[in-house]
Amino acid sequence: MIMCDSLRQDHLGCYGNDWIETPNIDKLAGDCVVFENAYPEGLPTLPVRTALFTGNYTLTNRFWQELTPQDVTMAEILDELDYKSAMITDTFHLFKPNMNYHRGFHNFRWIRGQSIDAYEVRPHGKDLTKYISPKMEGAWTIRILDQYLRNIAGRDPDDEEQYFAALVRRESVQWLKYAHDSCQPFFLYVDFFDPHEPWDPPPAFASKYVDPDYRGPRIINPKIGPCDWMTEAELKNCRALYAAEVSFLDKQIGILLDHIESLGLLDDSVLILLADHGIPLGEHGSILKGVDQLYGEILRIPFMIRFPGKEHAGKRIKAIVEVVDVLPTLLHVIGCGNEAEYMHGKNLLPLITGQCEKIHDYAICGFFSTDQRCIRNETWSYIRRAAEGKTDELYNLIEDPKEKTNLIDQYPDTAKEMYEALPKIFNIRLQKEHHYQMKWDVPGLVEGRFPPLRLWKK
Repeated sequence: MIMCDSLRQDHLGCYGNDWIETPNIDKLAGDCVVFENAYPEGLPTLPVRTALFTGNYTLTNRFWQELTPQDVTMAEILDELDYKSAMITDTFHLFKPNMNYHRGFHNFRWIRGQSIDAYEVRPHGKDLTKYISPKMEGAWTIRILDQYLRNIAGRDPDDEEQYFAALVRRESVQWLKYAHDSCQPFFLYVDFFDPHEPWDPPPAFASKYVDPDYRGPRIINPKIGPCDWMTEAELKNCRALYAAEVSFLDKQIGILLDHIESLGLLDDSVLILLADHGIPLGEHGSILKGVDQLYGEILRIPFMIRFPGKEHAGKRIKAIVEVVDVLPTLLHVIGCGNEAEYMHGKNLLPLITGQCEKIHDYAICGFFSTDQRCIRNETWSYIRRAAEGKTDELYNLIEDPKEKTNLIDQYPDTAKEMYEALPKIFNIRLQKEHHYQMKWDVPGLVEGRFPPLRLWKK
């Protein structure tokens, strides 16, 4: 299973992109069942992985938090089924103290230094003004940038093998070589933090997309939110750097796939590739993961499954599927579907084999720390803003895939139907008790954990 952090669906050739080079993922897609309407539920990084690891929703009752003792994870279930497993990742959130996302894996290998991972203290010797706009002054993302530059201070920028995605790929190949001979059956979970910001691709890849005449700052980690502070050239450069990250990640995935094939593992293994979410790049006036950016650029994810012997290859599924469906489907594929009996997610095999036309009527998405929600089907996207002064939004995804024209006033009946399909359980719990009593009755409130007090006092 290959997880890519912040990989946009519309930046892959197999999903219709015509300007970013992703030949390896595109080739893989030709051997896979490809899902065109795949969505996460609770955003961002950790809630999505909790849903992936447990097959259960998080938006109703979970926040940005560790795996709990009550969670039963993918690795633990596979351990009971005599699979040997490994997690290899540079997604530093997974190996922060007490997070427990490696629980149940027999082996885990951490690639240190991504983003704000507290890895290096040595000075980086870089001029930060070359990486930020003066209008970024005071942004907390500058701290991330500073730590990241410390973490890579010893890296040769021209040596691709020293970049994080290459390090993850190399460790994965090494583990596979051992697993090939000693631990059948096995499960390998590879979690790439790329193409998550900071967008710092090797020069050979950046040169494919960056305008050679650009003379502005190299903004690899912009401040989150409205991007009206950026010039058109700065925003274009950010998009180019992100595209280069995608292409570099594609190369590393291609090398990994080649090694899997050379070991003779490809045709008797199940291979899954997906992302946790995408990333806004100014399409709706914001950049990076703002909690109000519930549009396709962050919600639609690439998701594909390669079955042994290329069974079902070339099939494209338009029906709604969700991240919680991945684990139940995997368990059914390996003949252990009874293990998924009490999971929220659904087995997708009937959809793949044509026994049914859809599994879910809707996908519901939102960030863990807000009560804004998006509910989608194959045709419509309804965004409930639930904030004073904010207007709800309705988009026709067939006629307006980039979600530019809000039809909330033109189609009130459709808006009402979508709104009423949004279960109340997907609201943040807004009990009416006196907030002083709640200080003691609500676990984590005193310690400042989510949800914030202002929402509980509504």
